[in-house]
Amino acid sequence: MTLYPNLILDALKTVRYPGNGKSLAENHMIEDDIRIDGNKVSFSLIFDKQTDPFIRSVVRASEAAIASAISPDVDVTIAVKTRTAAAPAKPEVLPGVKNIVGVSSGKGGVGKSTVAANLAVALAAKGYKVGLLDADIFGPSMPKMFGVEDEQLYMVKKEGRDWIEPIERYGVKMLSIGFLVDKEKPVLWRGGMASNALKQLISDAWWGDLDYFLIDMPPGTSDIHLTLVQTLPITGVVVVSTPQEVALADARKGIAMFTGDAVNVPILGLVENMAWFTPAQHPDERYYIFGEGGAVRLAEEQGVKLLAQIPLVMDIRSHADEGAPVALELETNPATASIEAQAFGTLANNVIAAVDERNATLPPTSKVAMH
Repeated sequence: MTLYPNLILDALKTVRYPGNGKSLAENHMIEDDIRIDGNKVSFSLIFDKQTDPFIRSVVRASEAAIASAISPDVDVTIAVKTRTAAAPAKPEVLPGVKNIVGVSSGKGGVGKSTVAANLAVALAAKGYKVGLLDADIFGPSMPKMFGVEDEQLYMVKKEGRDWIEPIERYGVKMLSIGFLVDKEKPVLWRGGMASNALKQLISDAWWGDLDYFLIDMPPGTSDIHLTLVQTLPITGVVVVSTPQEVALADARKGIAMFTGDAVNVPILGLVENMAWFTPAQHPDERYYIFGEGGAVRLAEEQGVKLLAQIPLVMDIRSHADEGAPVALELETNPATASIEAQAFGTLANNVIAAVDERNATLPPTSKVAMH
């Protein structure tokens, strides 16, 4: 049984509030905070006052609706809120976005963009609203990985002004500087030009309501990273590394940049990419081409989570080259998905859990003010 937010919402829409006979959805009583962990589901219902006489009956009816429409095995936890509770402040930029997650690496060539693309697709396959910004200004790769290299950007009119409309593919809204430059020529921009172009893709685009806004950051530490943390309140960062010591040394620098006092953005966890190679003919064998467990040890050393170990498999590369990330298998048939697709499914689950834990235990991130 695979649970996803829309499945829960559909069940709750059948529940009516006894006070006026309207559905919970019509009364705007379903808080937009559905959390799923295996067969465990939690969310909040909003009432006008704490003394509402129908609270208990509505909660029970909601539990029964989920058991009837989905399965009695779903473990449901419902929190009760009142409309007088203060709502969290929305950021100035991307007001409809709940969580902004950076995907970073200390050096190039570790598969950061491949991880970002597959993470976005895996989250979308679980029913979340996902956006993806290709912030790797000098080496944009998302148009290729999503098979949209020849797409043209258009403007859309919303709220009285014109906005850039992101390209939507595989359930992911995506923008990249690659749509604005000649893909056959290098991007020869100074830092200021690159930063301004990036800000435009963030603030002048109609991203709408998103559960997760992923940012594929450039490798290393640069002006672009500073622009991002000064422009957006980033919820947390996923750091990608391969197991060898050269990559791990640079990953340490990246972690130090984000966790330093000047930036102070939480690290959600580490991804060990190209963790091992398994020949297709011998699925039980593992060859540790780049070393064994380097990122596992780095996660322990830094006191952060190991979010996933992604194997070195040719299908991951070939699917990316063909513009169809391997994590798409999770959408069509998750039960029979390949090992590599399931690895990205595990990554998505662990990122969701890490974001939830971060939001429950730490105050909201603020934009960085640098002088």
